[in-house]
Amino acid sequence: MYKSAFLGCGGRARGHAHAYQFVKKGKGVAVCDMNEERLNSFSKDFGIEKRYTDIHEMLDKEKPDLLHIVTLPTLRVPLMTIAAEHEVPVAIVEKPIAIQGEDWKQLRDLNAKCKTKFVVNTQLHFHPDNLMLKKDVADEKIGDIKFVDISARSTILDQGVHVLELGHSYIGWLTPKQVFAQVSGAKNIPTGQPSPDTAEASIYFDNGVRAQMLCGYYSPKSNPSDSPYMHKRVAVYGTKGFIHWTMVGWEKYTPENGYESGTHDYGQQDTLGQAGLTDAAFEWLEGKPHPTRLEYSLTQFNIILGAYVSALEHRPVDLPIEPPDGLMDSLTAMLG
Repeated sequence: MYKSAFLGCGGRARGHAHAYQFVKKGKGVAVCDMNEERLNSFSKDFGIEKRYTDIHEMLDKEKPDLLHIVTLPTLRVPLMTIAAEHEVPVAIVEKPIAIQGEDWKQLRDLNAKCKTKFVVNTQLHFHPDNLMLKKDVADEKIGDIKFVDISARSTILDQGVHVLELGHSYIGWLTPKQVFAQVSGAKNIPTGQPSPDTAEASIYFDNGVRAQMLCGYYSPKSNPSDSPYMHKRVAVYGTKGFIHWTMVGWEKYTPENGYESGTHDYGQQDTLGQAGLTDAAFEWLEGKPHPTRLEYSLTQFNIILGAYVSALEHRPVDLPIEPPDGLMDSLTAMLG
């Protein structure tokens, strides 16, 4: 069994730890948090005895195979740098991977030179029903992909990164070529995940595939819930049919079986998805690259940065883009 350690013992970290009841290749051996009350509670609840308040001490003594970095987005660069300096074999990092152009460039440069393999925790990728629908698309059961429709009722930085990863993975990680976007609202900019309140982007990929992304409170509702976090969805349209996934169910049409649909429990799917993402991180140590690795996440976040520039300059933007510094300041000035 591989050894795992947790950096951060908040609510999201509990989701990572809870999934270990289904993880096949590893187990938790140590936890680290500067808040001792939270640290002790997490240790007791998940039966992990080794507790630390210093990340360097934990990594030096425990030498984990996998590190879960479950902390605020503003701490991504320094904590991922620590993991790289200690040559942690693989680390799972919470989303969003970055918040603006400056930290995106720092992580791009870190990823190019370090030995640590970084995985971004976009666990929707591994939800069982998403894997089922992705296999249909990969097996060309809906024909050639023509159009992808993704949306989330939260912001582009909060939940938009989830659906962007889904859309990108459904089309086999085609190279994005251009984005044309608009944004509005500044209420969410002075937060821990600074972003416009709403954003819409038309994205062009290789092979003529186009995606439309809508994030924020104008996005479509896909179930009765009033929570903006419960309305993430992806639809892929091909020359012969389509698939559509939401947080409460799925539907598809293929020439082989006609129209089919089903429902699912999001909580159950999410726990299994988290376990699948974690086991896939261990499999990367055995030579199988992870499908939500940092390389892909940086490409996806570059689309968001291109969307910001497009909105600021009122023009389509070629991708990849070298983002200018001060993007969030410019957006604040425009939207404020």
